[in-house]
Amino acid sequence: MTRSADDMTAARCTEPGTRRVVLVGGHESGRGRALTGTEPRAAPGRELAALLDAPGPVTVVPMTLGRDPDLIRDAAQTLAWARRGRDRGELLLSAPLAEVSHLVSLLLSAARDNAVEGRAALIVAPASTVEADAELFRVARLVRDGARLVEVALLGGDPDLPAGLERCHRLGATSIAVLPASFVRPAIPAEAGVVDAGPLLGPAALSRLIRVRVSAAERLFELTGEDGITAGLTVHGHGHHHDHHHHAEGADHHGG
Repeated sequence: MTRSADDMTAARCTEPGTRRVVLVGGHESGRGRALTGTEPRAAPGRELAALLDAPGPVTVVPMTLGRDPDLIRDAAQTLAWARRGRDRGELLLSAPLAEVSHLVSLLLSAARDNAVEGRAALIVAPASTVEADAELFRVARLVRDGARLVEVALLGGDPDLPAGLERCHRLGATSIAVLPASFVRPAIPAEAGVVDAGPLLGPAALSRLIRVRVSAAERLFELTGEDGITAGLTVHGHGHHHDHHHHAEGADHHGG
C-alpha cells in the first residue's frame, strides 16, 4: 500500500509511548467493569466515545479472549464515528487482546497447574449469546487434555456456578479447580475442595500483552497507513477477526 504524505506526517508526529491507551470491554469483562490496571476502560458506544472526545492520539485495545468478535466490530463503529474530522492515524484500533486458541492454551496451563488426583476443572464465564456460550463448551472440550474431568458453568446462565459444582461432585470429583475463562472473577463458595484457579493472566502478563497490542497497532500504521478501524468494521461471526490480528504472543500464563 502506498503511503500518503498525510499518513507519513501523522506517523512522524506520534512518538512511541505518547498515545493514550483505552481498553474496551464486552461480555467477557462486564462491559469493561471487571478490567483492572491503570488504563481507562469503557464499553463500546457512548462510554468509549466519551473517552475519545479528548484531543490527542489514542489506541483502543479490544479486551476479548477470543469469544467476543462483536466487540471488535462495535469498537470499530465507535472509532469510525470519532475519527471524522481528526488527523488520519490519531485513532487506532489494535488487534484483540487474544484469540480462542490462546484462551485454550491459558486454560490448559491453569488446569495442569492445578491438577491433582480426583480434581475436576470447572470453566466459568458470564453467560452471553448462544454462539459465545457454545464456544465456551467447545473450548472446554479442548481443555480435557489438562484435567480428567472438565465442566462448564455460566454466570447468570444455565448451568450456573452452583449447578456446575454439583455436577462435578456428582461425576466423582473430590475437589474442583474453578477456572475463569473471562476477566470476570466468579464468587468462589467457601466450601472444602473448591479452589480458585484464576486469574488466567496476572497483572504483569496482562500489562505486557496490552503493550504488545498497542505497539503492533502503531507499527502497522507506521508501515502501511492502516488504522485497524476500517478492517474492524468487517469482522463478522464467531472467531473471524481481521487480517492483522495474531495469536496472543508475549503473554506469560499467570504472570504476576
